Amino acid sequence: MGGMETYKLLWAVHLAVLLSGCMSHSNLPTFDDYGKIYFNPYHSLILPDGRETTIYLLKDITKRYYFTLGENSSPHFSITVTPCDVPIEWSILHYKASHAFHGKTAAKYRPFDNSKNQAYYKTVSTLFNYKGNSVENYVGTFSYSSLFVLEFLSTERDTHISVYLTTDLTHGNLFPELPGDPRIDVTTVNHNSVSLVWKPSPSAVKQKDHIEYCILVNEKHNYKSMCAADTAIRSAGRKWPKLASFPISKYLDENQRVMLLSNSDLHIIHKTSNIEVRQTCVGNKNTYTVSNLSSNTQYYFDVFVVNLLTNASAAYTGTFAKTWLEPKPKDIQLKDGKIVQIKFDGKRPKPYSFQYQALHKKVHFTFQVCRGQLRAQISKNGKLMVSETIQGLRHITLTGKFMDKYLAVFKLGEPAANTSAMIQASSHMHKALFPFFPNSLKIKSFNKLRTCNSITIAWLGTQERNMYCVYKRKLLDHIWREMASVDNCSGPESRPKSEKVLCKYFHEINVQRAVTTETIGGLERGTLYLFDVYLIGSSGMLVRYQSKVVKTRKTC
Repeated sequence: MGGMETYKLLWAVHLAVLLSGCMSHSNLPTFDDYGKIYFNPYHSLILPDGRETTIYLLKDITKRYYFTLGENSSPHFSITVTPCDVPIEWSILHYKASHAFHGKTAAKYRPFDNSKNQAYYKTVSTLFNYKGNSVENYVGTFSYSSLFVLEFLSTERDTHISVYLTTDLTHGNLFPELPGDPRIDVTTVNHNSVSLVWKPSPSAVKQKDHIEYCILVNEKHNYKSMCAADTAIRSAGRKWPKLASFPISKYLDENQRVMLLSNSDLHIIHKTSNIEVRQTCVGNKNTYTVSNLSSNTQYYFDVFVVNLLTNASAAYTGTFAKTWLEPKPKDIQLKDGKIVQIKFDGKRPKPYSFQYQALHKKVHFTFQVCRGQLRAQISKNGKLMVSETIQGLRHITLTGKFMDKYLAVFKLGEPAANTSAMIQASSHMHKALFPFFPNSLKIKSFNKLRTCNSITIAWLGTQERNMYCVYKRKLLDHIWREMASVDNCSGPESRPKSEKVLCKYFHEINVQRAVTTETIGGLERGTLYLFDVYLIGSSGMLVRYQSKVVKTRKTC
């Protein structure tokens, strides 16, 4: 770059610093009789080329960055600004050296706040100006040396933005491309699901292995950038949940994974004020059905195309849809004292609804969930009385009036391949087919009585005379898999005879002393065993205690 060009750029930097308000007038740079400039370069904020920059803005304080285009550099540049929260104002100013300062006749420094002297600095033009929270891009071309100043202002509150500058328009595009029509189409709406389709990104065709689509779902509004969604989630002061792993490119590091919000299929990321934000990444597919939605609810859907190499994203035009009102399930009449079995599988995701009319003031509900969890809601005469998640065995007693009408609704509490439960309602305790069971169904082991070949366990009984059967199973590995696969509704008939330890009758009139113990011998040293106890009532119905894992001692 020639001496005159260097002079021009130094003058422009001087002018930019003057305008930035970074220094007081007493410290402002000045010109001498020969046009020589004196200034502190550390007051200038240079915008790096080819790198995404995060800029933090304080309310009502303008922040300025600059970059230059020289004779030997590319004449083209592209700037992309992504607001990550509230709307901002930003502009691009173009400066050229004024001919009034060329040569020895250049005047000495004159204060910029003097309107008469501003003619010496009148070499600025505004190339671009925008106010809002959309992602905006500006592409410019200049054939001569120039200096550009970017001004950013937030008038609502403190915020941050992302700015990307590149002078390599051929290879320096950080963001994936959007198609000519970036709208998201809603193809199907149901009471609990919405199907979406969008046109593929041109980048997905060119870089198939490095491009992925991510979908954001919430009940509040659309997000214009993934950065904005990330800020909304973090603003509630909640930490990121640990989500199940989701296939993602090996090129991403830990920080980049955070920017992607989550890599898991439809997990709740953030919930505040009854608003939840969920996200899923679907690879290269440009269609997706969002399921597990609430009925009669309006949802907002956003699709982002993400470059896994750069972690940069571009937003499609968001859409919204309202799910249908869920049809009321047909109520099934519960007969007093009769046990009903319900099953949930892939073919039966709908809830069960049961009606029961009280034949006494007190009504006793008993639920035994065979595997997994169920969500139970019990209403009396239209008023909700019970709403809880049930796992294992649960007994609930409600008090009301004769002929009160009860409605019990059951839904899946968690995803499971096959879930079933036994349900009973009765106004007469003597009609209950489920045996009475203690308040706690835990099995206790005594560490001091544990030896190399024997284990002593204890469990609570009841005032009724019932039979208790004890079973054991040797565990080699996969302990938690064994525990998770337990079917609480299956009885001793499903166990091999070799696992049976004993069966005995027990009862105790004094509830405080209704405890029975059993020492099980003939075990191998240093070995894990799974112990089960079954309570079998007079009606033949059984209650399974919570399984207990105990390890015999290695040395004695």
